[in-house]
Amino acid sequence: MKIFTANEIREIDAATLRLEPVTPAGLMERAAKTFFQRLKESVPPEKKVNVFSGPGNNGGDGLVVARLMHEEGYPVRVYVVESGASHSSEFTMNVDRLVRAGISPLTIAEPDFFPSIGREEVIIDAIFGTGLHRPPAGVAAEVIRRINKTGAYVISVDVPSGLYCEDNGDVNRETVIRASLTLTFQFPKLAFMFAGNDDHVGKWEVLDIGLHPSAIDEKASAFHYIMREDVRPMIVKRRKFDHKGTFGHALVIAGSYGKAGAATLAAAAALRAGAGLVTVHLPVSAVIPMQAALPEAMVSPDPGERNITALPDLEVYSAVGAGPGLGTDPDTRLMLEKLLDNVSVPLLLDADAINILALNRELLEKLPPHTVLTPHPGEFRRLAGTTSSDYRLMEEQRAFAAKHNCIVVLKGAHTSIALPEGEIYFNSTGNPGMATGGSGDVLTGMITSLLAQGYAIADAAVIGVYLHGLAGDVALRIHSEESVIAGDILMNIGRAYRETQFSNFSMYL
Repeated sequence: MKIFTANEIREIDAATLRLEPVTPAGLMERAAKTFFQRLKESVPPEKKVNVFSGPGNNGGDGLVVARLMHEEGYPVRVYVVESGASHSSEFTMNVDRLVRAGISPLTIAEPDFFPSIGREEVIIDAIFGTGLHRPPAGVAAEVIRRINKTGAYVISVDVPSGLYCEDNGDVNRETVIRASLTLTFQFPKLAFMFAGNDDHVGKWEVLDIGLHPSAIDEKASAFHYIMREDVRPMIVKRRKFDHKGTFGHALVIAGSYGKAGAATLAAAAALRAGAGLVTVHLPVSAVIPMQAALPEAMVSPDPGERNITALPDLEVYSAVGAGPGLGTDPDTRLMLEKLLDNVSVPLLLDADAINILALNRELLEKLPPHTVLTPHPGEFRRLAGTTSSDYRLMEEQRAFAAKHNCIVVLKGAHTSIALPEGEIYFNSTGNPGMATGGSGDVLTGMITSLLAQGYAIADAAVIGVYLHGLAGDVALRIHSEESVIAGDILMNIGRAYRETQFSNFSMYL
């Protein structure tokens, strides 16, 4: 699914109006009806509902929703928040329609006119939408502050009022709605992907309002949201006469004294994700634990007792993943440099391999083209030498991927994959239960496995990230957010494959 900027969404709206026999007012009615149908699933008809509408088209959406709720028997009060902007023609038309339906909106031109709203009531936020160009001020800003203090359940129309669709690094958070639920139109907004906006967006869902498919298909976007329908056709179907050699030989370079578990998780994930053969190169002290825990994996013992100090012969491997539990010992740093100089197959670097790069940035010049890096935000900040967050961190992620011709998988709630060409893919799967030690090691093994199987490097990153999150989601159905561990994610990789490939997967649970 594409993610568009606010300007691009306006262009798609305009194209829809050109390509369909629909007026702007008709498109507004269509969007509001879709919103209302979803709203009925969350708000029982006896709930008191307060609709706050601004002067633009987002406010017009709110007025249509209020009329539809009134016609359905909901007890609705409507407030028009005067922000100093002129009323759009669609807004004015829907005020008239609302009055004819039996509701006269109340105007809030002074903060003291803010109504008394109980915690048990519902607020529909339709003050500002995607067209917001400057921070809320005056009466509108005060209304937003007071809405946030009510404790009521707040549902935002399309985007929480006061939130920009892209960069919110400089916004005054006190003048941004804190929604419980955001029902957004047609596409997720880029701002929804960032942790700093979570308190404002709340839970969010995308509502299909029928914007013209050709307008969407023909509009290019650098941003994408990874969905099941994107990943399903990417997974290669296995054939009857395939054998273990068909699915590649993955090398996992991982582990140090006390951290054999990281190597075990990565290697097991590589096997579960489908590699035909997996060999683990690890210190002597970890050989017996590895062979006892994972007999399906082969072991390449390093001469080092506590750390990896040497590079194995790379000749037989079809992909290499390095980093989990390595440590940053000087001998390990020399091994990594030798790996960068000699590897000729797809390469993934994670965890301590990335930390070594951050401590020795001259090694970045040795990265083979399209190396996959899988840092968490802290590791990436050290690697890139930045303190940025959210949108601006994403921009630095894109710049880093382009500069070093690599793929940067920035792990988080919506793990983002930056390609050297400038595209960003955000993940739709995963949950807070995956915030546990070893989860990243499992991801390393999965992507390394897909690389070994011959998937295109970008495809391997997208598929691996999606399946990793989905395996965590399946694990959550069995456990709880507090109790999910990395082994649970590992053990549900197969179910994630099945759920991606079959629509009736529930029969397997």
